[in-house]
Amino acid sequence: MTDGVGAAAAERRDEHRDEDGVRARRRPGGRVAGLLLAIVVAGFLAAAVVRLLDLDLSGPAVALIALTPYVLALGMLLLVVAALLRRWITAALVFAVCAALATGVIGRVLPDDRPFGRGQQLRVLTSNTHVGKADAVALVDLVRRHRVDVLSLQELTPEMVADLDAAGLGAELPHRRFVAAPGASGSGVAARYPVEERGDVGRTTFAEPTALVDLPGAHDIEITAVHSVPPVGTMGIEGADLWRRELASLPEPTTSGPLRVLAGDFNATLDHGPMRRLVNRGYRDAAEQVGQGLVPTWPARDTLAPPVTLDHVLVDRRCPIDDVLVLDVPGSDHRAVLATFTLPE
Repeated sequence: MTDGVGAAAAERRDEHRDEDGVRARRRPGGRVAGLLLAIVVAGFLAAAVVRLLDLDLSGPAVALIALTPYVLALGMLLLVVAALLRRWITAALVFAVCAALATGVIGRVLPDDRPFGRGQQLRVLTSNTHVGKADAVALVDLVRRHRVDVLSLQELTPEMVADLDAAGLGAELPHRRFVAAPGASGSGVAARYPVEERGDVGRTTFAEPTALVDLPGAHDIEITAVHSVPPVGTMGIEGADLWRRELASLPEPTTSGPLRVLAGDFNATLDHGPMRRLVNRGYRDAAEQVGQGLVPTWPARDTLAPPVTLDHVLVDRRCPIDDVLVLDVPGSDHRAVLATFTLPE
C-alpha cells in the first residue's frame, strides 16, 4: 500500500515537471532568445544608469549620455521584444527605465506655452565655422536672407574673417567683437547695432568673447559666443573635468541690467547635467521651447557618428521664444541655429 502511494506521488511530480518543461518550451524564442534579450537589456540598463545618475566622469561617459534619445529608442524596442517573448519581469523593468528617461527627453519635442510679449523682436544666429572651412558666401547669405541681428561665430580664423568681409558681412552686420585665431580657438560676435566689449569668459580653452549690443529699444543684450572644450579625445578624465568647469564658468542671467544670451557650440546636449544646471540658472533653451530640442546640429555631414544637438541659443527667461531654425552651412561640420525671440517692453 505504501509502495503504491509513493509511486502515485512520484508520477504526479513527473507530470508537473513535464508541464513546466512544456511551458518553458512554449515560451516564444526559447532560451537562446531570452539570453540574447538579457544581454542587450543589460547594456541598455547600464547606459540608462549613466544618464540618470549623471555619471559624466570621463569622455566616453559624456559621449554616451549625449546618445540618450537613442538609448530611449532602444529601450522602447526592447520593451516590445520582451512583451512578444513574454518576459514580463524584463518588460516591466525596461518600461520603468524608459519612463524615467522619457521625462527628460519628451519635453524637447513638445512646444511650451509662449509667454505674452510685445517688445522688440531679435534674431540671433550661431554657427561653428569648422576652423574657417565654412562657406563664407553661404553664411552671409543666411544672415541677409533671415535678417539676422546678431551673429555668434566659433572656430573663427583670420582667413574666415577675410572671407566673410569679402562676402559682404560688414554691410549686414557692421559692428563686431572678433577674437580670431588659427585652428579652433577663435570666436566672435557681429551685430547690426553698436557693440561694446565686455571681456571674455576667461580661463577657457577657446576664446569666448562677450559683447554688449546697444539695441534701439528699452533693453540691450549681452551675448557670449560660447565654445566649450570637447570632453572627448585624448584628455580622458581630465577632459571631462575641464568641460564641466568651462560650462559652469559661463555667466548667469541677471534680474537687472542687460538681457543675457549665450549662443554657440556648447559641446553638450540637454541630457548632460552641467548643461541642464546652466539652463536652470535662469535661461531658456530656444530650441527646446519651440519643440525643436532634438533637431541635431552635429555632425552636419554623413559620418558614422550619430547626430546630436550640441549647438544652442540660451536666452534670458524674460524673453519669449518665437521660432528656431536649424540651417545647413556648406563646409561646416555643424549646422547653424537661428533663434528669434521677443524682448520685454
